[in-house]
Amino acid sequence: MSLSIGIVGLPNVGKSTLFNALTKKSVPAENYPFCTIDPAVGIVPVPDPRLEVLSKISGSKKLVPAIVEFVDIAGLVKGASAGEGLGNAFLAHIRETDAIAEVVRIYENGELIHVEGTVDPLRDIEIINMELILADMQTVDKRSQTIGKDVKRGDKDAIKFQGILDIFKKTFDEGKLANTLKFDHEELKLIRDLHLITMKPFLYVLNKQSGGKNLDEMNDDRFQSLIKYFNDNNFKYVVVDAKIEDELKDFEGAELDEMRNELGAHDSGVDSLIKSGYDLLLLESYLTTGEMETRAWTIKKGSTAPVAAAAIHSDFETKFIRAEVVSYEDLVKCGSFAEAKSKGVLRTEGKEYIVQDGDVIEFKI
Repeated sequence: MSLSIGIVGLPNVGKSTLFNALTKKSVPAENYPFCTIDPAVGIVPVPDPRLEVLSKISGSKKLVPAIVEFVDIAGLVKGASAGEGLGNAFLAHIRETDAIAEVVRIYENGELIHVEGTVDPLRDIEIINMELILADMQTVDKRSQTIGKDVKRGDKDAIKFQGILDIFKKTFDEGKLANTLKFDHEELKLIRDLHLITMKPFLYVLNKQSGGKNLDEMNDDRFQSLIKYFNDNNFKYVVVDAKIEDELKDFEGAELDEMRNELGAHDSGVDSLIKSGYDLLLLESYLTTGEMETRAWTIKKGSTAPVAAAAIHSDFETKFIRAEVVSYEDLVKCGSFAEAKSKGVLRTEGKEYIVQDGDVIEFKI
């Protein structure tokens, strides 16, 4: 399963620095044949300490984590929706992603001038989102024109579709994103081929800077307004120091922990970003483990056992018979599959079983 998150933002907010930090974590593409080799795409492993634990239980020769693709998209400027700057390329690239990570700057640094002259993260978000809204308005207007004749002759589907387009227009006129609306299953099928940018899930990445005047640490009014905006709209966000993460990208293990403490970055903002992105895409991982490898397999939340099996090979879904399942926690407590079976925590599940994050599974076909 290949799903991507586009990194967007105004110029000089740390977007490229963040992407560099992410791509240092990239994993070999040969383990993921469905992934692109585009240099603007980072194939980033999802942090999962469970893999290391399971590999010790099984004596695995190889660990293969789940991954998320992050796409470095050209910086946005005012007028992008009208083709300003790299506007057309920007919009085309962002439409191809499955979610959006919107980077905004929350630090002041006199040596690094903000493109708007001052640091105001909420204003920056409004600039970016309005460009995306304007692009979606153009899409909606064009579709309204194409179905106009069908609406006039009383076509029921066209009339229903026009009603949805009118809802979009009202929402955009209010400066709101399409993802703030709720639609039922049938309505979602009708609007799917619109490919609206603002229907995608958004994650806001607040970039701070060690040594700078960080709005969150200053408890600045601009930061308070930003957090209120997120809370009022139920938007997700993470805080990252992209510069520090980029500086730390060449360190590993104990040396990484030592350097992180020295720089005052006790938590990995990049790891939080990756995990949040994975969750934003409504993804979770089940695990397989054995002597050859321990691997995390990516599935959509709510997947049945046969659908989850297809992540390994498409034939596994049609040939599915049953699944032998034990939770990660139970397997670790037991120390082996044999002990898990003897204690009755290794169970057999059928086609209706909904796979849970952290299930350790062996499929029978």
